[in-house]
Amino acid sequence: MLDRTFITGATGVVGSHLLSALIAQSDDVVALVRTNSAVRKVRTAGATGVVGNVTKPYDLADAMWGCETVFHVAGVNEGCPRRAARMDAVNIEGAVNVVEAAASAGVKRVVLTSSVAAIGEESGTIGTEQTIHSGSYVSAYARSKHLGEQAAMQAAVDKDIDLVVVNPASVQGPGRATGSAELLLRAMRSKRPWLVDVTVSIIDTEDCTNGHILAATNGKAGERYILSGATISVAEIVEILSGLADAPIRPRWLSEGVVRSLGMPLSRFAASVGRSKSICPDLVRSLLHGHRYDNSKSKSDLGLEYTPIEDTFAKTIAWFHAEGLIG
Repeated sequence: MLDRTFITGATGVVGSHLLSALIAQSDDVVALVRTNSAVRKVRTAGATGVVGNVTKPYDLADAMWGCETVFHVAGVNEGCPRRAARMDAVNIEGAVNVVEAAASAGVKRVVLTSSVAAIGEESGTIGTEQTIHSGSYVSAYARSKHLGEQAAMQAAVDKDIDLVVVNPASVQGPGRATGSAELLLRAMRSKRPWLVDVTVSIIDTEDCTNGHILAATNGKAGERYILSGATISVAEIVEILSGLADAPIRPRWLSEGVVRSLGMPLSRFAASVGRSKSICPDLVRSLLHGHRYDNSKSKSDLGLEYTPIEDTFAKTIAWFHAEGLIG
């Protein structure tokens, strides 16, 4: 049972699942939200809603007063950001503001939701919590999460507060149909999708929630924990999805060379003329980089157990059907 807790980003994909779990485990949950309608939403769920913004520090400390633990989940995750400065303000400055406010409010521990994108491993290698960042960024999002994590860690040292960082992989499960989940939708809808056989890392939404809570109870201050249930190729994903589909999925495969030689110029053109919000150089670089991560520390130190990836996909496809996203 957790004591009084505070959460930012409670209406997002990760935050909404975490909010439900916290309400079930805590006598008192306070959720920072940006609108009055969101206040009503979290109140209906069983939490106290407070209107505020992580980019405005004066909103934070008073709202956190009396809380034992803060879960800072709020962030901007855009593959093709129109305003990178806004993403930096939330993901970097916002992380520092939350840590400093928590220190002012006498909070004992902050759990920061970072991302595996912040690890910065060289392409083709397996990222761990000890990986030395390569020094280059595949996307503006990866840059903002890495710098935000570093800035929050330094603020925690300066303010003498316990900070634990979790680095989730691509979060998949019921409730998500955008971002990386579009790969699953595309495969299920078209049956003949154009795909690139790269490697991705995925975590079930429930496992991600449990990882956050275990980080609060079992994590060590100043440490980071990769939350990744499976590292899997797109070809392996297609094989699993075919078993869940009404008809076999027969992809049309694009080579990495073709994507690199044609995709980058086309994505730059699309971005320059503002014709696409879903295709840009950042997304192409992220795709070709591939993602492989070692989850052993989360299992050994936090005690996190992972859902089989087949079960995650089965739940997700069932939710797609229930929502009418696929026939």
